[in-house]
Amino acid sequence: MNILIIANNDVGLYQFRKDLIKELLKDNQVHIALPYGEKVDDLVQFGCKFIDTPLERRGMNPVKDFGLFKLYKKIIKDVKPDFVITYTIKPNIYGGLACRIAGIPYVVNITGLGTAFQKEGLLKKFVVTLYKIALKKVGVCFFENVENQQIFLENKIVPKEKTHVLMGAGVNTEQFSLLPYPKDSEQTKFLFVARVMQEKGIDESFEAMKKLLADGINCHLDVVGMCEEDYTPILEQYQNEGWLTYHGFQRDVRPFIKASHCFVLPSWHDGMANTNLECASCGRPVITTNIHGCMESVEEGVSGFLVEKQNVQSLYETMKKFCFISADEREEMGLAGRKRMLDLFDKRAVVADTINTIKTKLF
Repeated sequence: MNILIIANNDVGLYQFRKDLIKELLKDNQVHIALPYGEKVDDLVQFGCKFIDTPLERRGMNPVKDFGLFKLYKKIIKDVKPDFVITYTIKPNIYGGLACRIAGIPYVVNITGLGTAFQKEGLLKKFVVTLYKIALKKVGVCFFENVENQQIFLENKIVPKEKTHVLMGAGVNTEQFSLLPYPKDSEQTKFLFVARVMQEKGIDESFEAMKKLLADGINCHLDVVGMCEEDYTPILEQYQNEGWLTYHGFQRDVRPFIKASHCFVLPSWHDGMANTNLECASCGRPVITTNIHGCMESVEEGVSGFLVEKQNVQSLYETMKKFCFISADEREEMGLAGRKRMLDLFDKRAVVADTINTIKTKLF
């Protein structure tokens, strides 16, 4: 078969979907349409055929978005795929619409709802309308958590029989293997790995750390990830104060996980927070938000802790509680998280579920 995958960036496609792509390449030809980035070469080495497809990930410009839709139409006409897989909002909407018009079978992946669904208003109504039009003929709409699925059903975007919930993208438990837990340290090292932006809870992380330091608690925060919003001056200030280290975007986060005692991600919304899964798989306790897309990765009080969304006090009190847990108890929490990943989130099971569902729903 000839398969076309449409996505908005190379890093996400490589990091979270490469196992699925490798499996598809065993018996199929796979084209990938996305903006060029350094991970594209790795995907091409796997056997993918690359089509450079520039797009602006954030913001909605009608003229540029219409141009993207026309580009997707042309790509589909040239590639003549047997079916199309799309990831993230713009490929889902404009790629989905192009597939619908061309009469090509397609599946979409809702990897998160984004800002548009966070409050009622014209933007949400507009995006819901676009989704309804684009997904009218969709073969299957994949979700990474049941709340996102329910929101689509409540807004009558797709019927339930065309939906399927995956365990996120899963986690490669061999790549993110169990790492030895650091015991001999008087300082508690917290780790934040995500795009540095407000909606990932970076502000709450900063404020909670300040409260811990004011209590005289010896702790440190390592931040890994590209700045999606302009936090550079704040990061520099906190680095100069000595309680934070900013490492920027890193191709391999495992050395930072290895050095940490606990992973912290107080995100406001997520499809399924992959960094929670990766850190848990490596045997690190996880503190994250009690929202769908984050809470699934943690067994409360066993492998980590859940905190209230956008609540500095809740995060601070939980991080403080963690600081007074013994090294042995911390390690036990990490081992419980590792077991949870093996039992529920193993990448091989997620890949198999994805392919089986596509076969069932499309053919």
